[in-house]
Amino acid sequence: MAERKPLISGNWKMHHTHLEAIAMVQKLSYLLTDADYHVTDVSVHPAFTALRSIQTILDADRIPIALGAQNCYWEPRGAYTGEISPLMLAKLAVSFVIVGHSERRQIFGETDEWVNRKAKAVLANGMTPIVCCGETLEERQAGLTSSLCLGQIGGSLAGLTAEQVAGIVIAYEPIWAIGTGVVATPEDAQAVIGAIRIEVGNLFGADAAAAVRIQYGGSVKPGNIAVLMSQPDIDGALVGGASLDAEEFSRIVRYRAG
Repeated sequence: MAERKPLISGNWKMHHTHLEAIAMVQKLSYLLTDADYHVTDVSVHPAFTALRSIQTILDADRIPIALGAQNCYWEPRGAYTGEISPLMLAKLAVSFVIVGHSERRQIFGETDEWVNRKAKAVLANGMTPIVCCGETLEERQAGLTSSLCLGQIGGSLAGLTAEQVAGIVIAYEPIWAIGTGVVATPEDAQAVIGAIRIEVGNLFGADAAAAVRIQYGGSVKPGNIAVLMSQPDIDGALVGGASLDAEEFSRIVRYRAG
């Protein structure tokens, strides 16, 4: 089994107009080198309004950063006002789509069933879902972290094949650490992500468990990324606020350089 290549993803959430997004990607591309892309995959996930602009920049300048989206609906087309279909994203050369982010689950009431439908639709359109799971502070304090996260993974991946699961990305994002400045200790993050990998093995087999990339998300910064990435089961990061600044995000991507 080949070593899992780390994936560092920048989730810009509801930030950056299309003009700001262009400037951000151009600056980021100046800060990263071919050597960086050789050892680490990088994706950026702008708002829907910036996807076409960023696609044009990445293609025209041959920048090896993957284009990502923050969400999608599961139908290819229809009377779903305000939604974006996976077919539309695929036509923009989107590679990764975040599904089941905690903010989608908490604020918009998305269920594991919805996340599962989205993941299947993303795969059906030739893209890779980044399937998120995570617990609140109250759930953590109640000792529910493992059961809750594993339940979310089981529900969100239901009906996928072992081959499909091997190629997706999972992101563990403790909700209590998102945007708070509080980060799970490397040992805490490893314990949960290790348990997720074991559960993937239980559900889909050892090969899928060995191949699937699992990111950590939650107040990831240049100062803590290296120690997080030193854990055996952590294969990257889903970065929020720190991904909005090109210099800060580039330092996260280049965590190996110290």
